[in-house]
Amino acid sequence: MNIRKITGNIGEEKVVWKYRLGGYKIIARNFSCRYGELDIVAEKNNTIVIVEVKTRKNADFACAKEFVDYKKQNRIKNTTNIFLQKNNLTEHNIRFDVAEVYTESNTINIIENAF
Repeated sequence: MNIRKITGNIGEEKVVWKYRLGGYKIIARNFSCRYGELDIVAEKNNTIVIVEVKTRKNADFACAKEFVDYKKQNRIKNTTNIFLQKNNLTEHNIRFDVAEVYTESNTINIIENAF
């Protein structure tokens, strides 16, 4: 496993912990299909939250959220549709969050309703 994958996994673990502390139930991690992958799928109060996690050392080059461009958003939305259908969750409200994890400062910034 390469260092980028390890760093990404550490970032995801931190974000899962933060959502659980917020009262969310984690219902899936790393769901993938032909369209792409969902990092974290959480649920709270009949709302399904799709969380895209971006882990970076720092924001010197660019904010992590800037890497979730329009093309990436469309892949996430298409993957979400497949996930919801497979798991019979199409009647739930949906929210898309982006979680920025910065390892150098050990900070997590969650952007709710990011797109």
